[in-house]
Amino acid sequence: MQESRRARVTFGVIAGIARPLMNILMARRWERFDRLPETGFIACPNHLTEIDPVVVGHALYSNGRLPRYLAKESLFELPVIGWVLKATEQIPVTRSSASANRSLQQAQALLDAGSVAVVYPEGTLTRDPDLWPMRGRTGAARLALQSRAPVVPIAHWGAQDVLPRYGKKLHVLPRKTVRVRVGDPVDLSDLYGKPITKSVLEEATDRIMRAVAAGVAELRGKSAPAELWDPRAHGQALHGRDFDDSGRVDGQGSAP
Repeated sequence: MQESRRARVTFGVIAGIARPLMNILMARRWERFDRLPETGFIACPNHLTEIDPVVVGHALYSNGRLPRYLAKESLFELPVIGWVLKATEQIPVTRSSASANRSLQQAQALLDAGSVAVVYPEGTLTRDPDLWPMRGRTGAARLALQSRAPVVPIAHWGAQDVLPRYGKKLHVLPRKTVRVRVGDPVDLSDLYGKPITKSVLEEATDRIMRAVAAGVAELRGKSAPAELWDPRAHGQALHGRDFDDSGRVDGQGSAP
């Protein structure tokens, strides 16, 4: 895998600053990272708190992979953050179908070059009151079916104790432990070659989310819900910080 010199240097500078800070903020346990594919793959983590991308990125980078996130296009226009996102070859996305297709094309090119595309299949922080993974959206499944790249579920737990869901204050003391666990690639082989219809995308998405939920269950030592939380069924907004009390935003659900 050949990464551009600009991307490697920028990642190195950022890591030199961020990794020591992350090691101060939290203890870490990275599990089964020796099972990551050597080729390009799609990483699908659960989404608990706004520092998740830093946690997952820290784990991937420290295990020799440069993560490329599908990030909101508006972030690329910010003065410093935007330059960093562009220099590290992150992938801008908007909610328009044309932009989504361009994002998928960029992601597929990176996958073909052996890179890692990180896609949060839930699309936003989970609305589940107990912080289980909720029903996913179909972007990760579409990319997987088009590229046929391995889909690797990545479960993590503990970051929500450092920064609660949509919280504004870090809880550093006592020092928390964050666990990040790599799951086995999701088998989508029977869906390859089929027309990418709504039902096929939903089936692939369900398999991905079930695999992510299974990994979270292993970390928590609990059984995942039989039915993943569906925000629409609970009248919750799919975007933004404000949503119904049945998916309370109070940092609860962080107990094992």
